[in-house]
Amino acid sequence: MATTKLGFIVQRPPYKSENPKLALTHAIATQSVEVYLNEGDTVTADIAFIGDGVLNCKKDQKAMDYYGLTSTEQHIKMALLVDINIWVCKEDVEKFGLSEDDLVLDAEEFGADMTVNVVPYSEISKKMEEMNHLLFF
Repeated sequence: MATTKLGFIVQRPPYKSENPKLALTHAIATQSVEVYLNEGDTVTADIAFIGDGVLNCKKDQKAMDYYGLTSTEQHIKMALLVDINIWVCKEDVEKFGLSEDDLVLDAEEFGADMTVNVVPYSEISKKMEEMNHLLFF
């Protein structure tokens, strides 16, 4: 019985690249690997938004209205729905002049129990040290 911990670090802004959305998609997909694992083995995923990556967490994105695409906001909510831990760097949020009111913090409308954690970078760093694999986006 082993747990493989995957850490997804999103450090790119939500424009000119699909990397942030790919990080969320891969993290969500980790929840469907159970059929390929030995009995008792699990895979967990945590996502951390740091640096310019915190801009992905802004709420009220209009990607569907303007581009016909699912927004990163929707991906964050889906990740919360499948119980993925999401960490957002508090110092970077403040650096951009944002507050927690500006961020996607929950997915209550979908019935998700998980919420986004806005925490100091030191806490994110500590969490990432616990991971077996880190993936940078």
